[in-house]
Amino acid sequence: MSAVRTAARVLLAAVLLVAGVAHFAIAEEFLGQVPTFLPLREEIVLVSGVVELVLGAALLALRGDRLAVLGVVVAVFFVAVFPGNVWQAVHGSPSFGLDTTTGRVVRLLFQPLLVVWALWCTGGWDRRHHVARRLRPPP
Repeated sequence: MSAVRTAARVLLAAVLLVAGVAHFAIAEEFLGQVPTFLPLREEIVLVSGVVELVLGAALLALRGDRLAVLGVVVAVFFVAVFPGNVWQAVHGSPSFGLDTTTGRVVRLLFQPLLVVWALWCTGGWDRRHHVARRLRPPP
């Protein structure tokens, strides 16, 4: 893996670790992204923080095929939390200083970049072709 990809992976791990800690330090900010109709909103914030801490640590620890699989898991996590970001934009929650519709919508545009970043820096993007070939039935 190239030095650039490794640096990108370490940076992504740092982002996840900081975000994970923030879920506990400033949990009320994260509540603005959890739809009000969901039960156990505070618990959702805390569990997602734990998940981010585990994913961030794993990005630093794993190598090879396991790292590529982890990249897919991280990408799926980013997709899974996206509806909360959409909810925040639609309902105008001002969490994280996003007090304008433009700010909330611009934030939405970054989520696909996080997905690509996770897949690229872990080799998950490259690995998907290998896995797809193995899953295809023989001709």
